[in-house]
Amino acid sequence: MNHKRRGASLLDRILAAAQYPLPHHLLSRVMFILTRSRTRWWKNALIHWFRGHFDVDMSQAVEPDPLAHASFNEFFTRALRTDARPLPESAEAVISPVDGKISDIGDIHENRIFQAKGHDFSLATLLGGDGTRSRVFENGCFATLYLSPRDYHRIHMPFGGQLRESIYVPGRLFSVAPCTVRSVPELFARNERLIALFDTEVGPMAVILVGALFVGCIETVWDGVVTPPHGHWVRAKRYGISGTEAVTLQRGDELGRFNMGSTVILLFGPDAVNWEDNLEAELALNMGQPIGQRHMTAQSR
Repeated sequence: MNHKRRGASLLDRILAAAQYPLPHHLLSRVMFILTRSRTRWWKNALIHWFRGHFDVDMSQAVEPDPLAHASFNEFFTRALRTDARPLPESAEAVISPVDGKISDIGDIHENRIFQAKGHDFSLATLLGGDGTRSRVFENGCFATLYLSPRDYHRIHMPFGGQLRESIYVPGRLFSVAPCTVRSVPELFARNERLIALFDTEVGPMAVILVGALFVGCIETVWDGVVTPPHGHWVRAKRYGISGTEAVTLQRGDELGRFNMGSTVILLFGPDAVNWEDNLEAELALNMGQPIGQRHMTAQSR
């Protein structure tokens, strides 16, 4: 597995430093309102500007006419045709849950996850500071996937499983663009995030939706919009017990969506998954593309 580990440039550090004093949540709340406006001239102007700036491909969308969407957010979180992202035939394959680029991928060493050259972060901190949650992923593997603004922004299951717990972790909303990832220490463990923990045939799996600047809204198929409102404390909710309805999703099922671009982090436990050998930082992926295989010793757990 190859890594393109570039350090932060002076420009990277300047752009990152400018974000520290910003009112992240206020700016994201304003963006939430503006992108949901159904005022025709406004949403059409915003869509026109966005498409021209980011070269968005609409050819695989269920509704290919961008202006047919009632708001910018509906355009941004557009659904794709069912044949646009075929899944692999092998049931052993782990798939990319998103369209995006690999920020990094590999093993979890000494309970630290690699972020960028010169930066890593704590597994336990990423998972909200709970050692019990993090312990099952120690010496496992991770994949960090970045969604640019032009990408498809629905998130799908990389492997089938039953939802055990979701955890909201409050935090900042730094940009997760590559320049910020290279510059801000422990970025993904500092930003607001939603952690979905699943039980699968290869053991525990975490799908972590990391918020970012102007990405103040994360939603899931089981709870709808989770943020906003933005909290100040960790909130955990368990599923399938004490009368809570069980949530079981198959590989490829929609899990949630970002309302603007951000990052997804996948975690598996030790001896669960082998990542494909050809994966490297900055490699572009489509949702449904195989990124790993069940470890040959992994049994139903």
